[in-house]
Amino acid sequence: MSDAVQPTAAEVRAAADAVKTALDRHLAAVERRSGEDDEAVYEAFNELAAAAEAYDELLYDRYDEVTPFEIPGAEELPPYAGPEEPNALSVLIRRDYAVAEPQRLLAQAQRIEAADPDGEASGAAGSGTVHGALGLLFGEYEPDEIASRHKEFGLEEGDSTLWVTAAEEPAEPGEWLEAPFDGVDPQQVVCRFDVSAVFDDEIDDGADDDELDELDADLDEDEDLEPHR
Repeated sequence: MSDAVQPTAAEVRAAADAVKTALDRHLAAVERRSGEDDEAVYEAFNELAAAAEAYDELLYDRYDEVTPFEIPGAEELPPYAGPEEPNALSVLIRRDYAVAEPQRLLAQAQRIEAADPDGEASGAAGSGTVHGALGLLFGEYEPDEIASRHKEFGLEEGDSTLWVTAAEEPAEPGEWLEAPFDGVDPQQVVCRFDVSAVFDDEIDDGADDDELDELDADLDEDEDLEPHR
């Protein structure tokens, strides 16, 4: 057990109540979500992560116990060391897709070509190949629209990440175009949001259905939580 000053039982109880409140807020945000990148869901997720981490630390310091909670990526970034009042920012986004239904993708590209009789939207390879169809698709639609309609286009979502980095001044025009994702300083990252199926796998691996049901029941009770490894 930690040699630091132990928190009181009341402090641990208050932290547990904060987790319950954060869970309710997260669920409410998910139920009201307006799309894949709903900012309210991200904010509720971060609040839940912070509440769970605080409770876990207090529980360990007071009772030498741990919880089954693990927030993926919560400690991946170093402490922020960028400007306190940034004058500029960069948003770096990566979204991975699998071409799950090539024929659906090709059919969509053919529709784009058919609606463009002058050929202004046509890529170098046109709609006859998968890579040509992808060029047409991303030339016609904004990335956010493709993300929201990916199944319609024969795509399957993979991992995605969004980083917001701060800077003292905006970059000069054309300054980073040759290598847009090089040289990112992790200490300049204001916030980061990751989506991955591995997070679901970690939850599935860490507890079976009965354990998850027990955990849900514990969170609804007023008596002390009984954490499981």
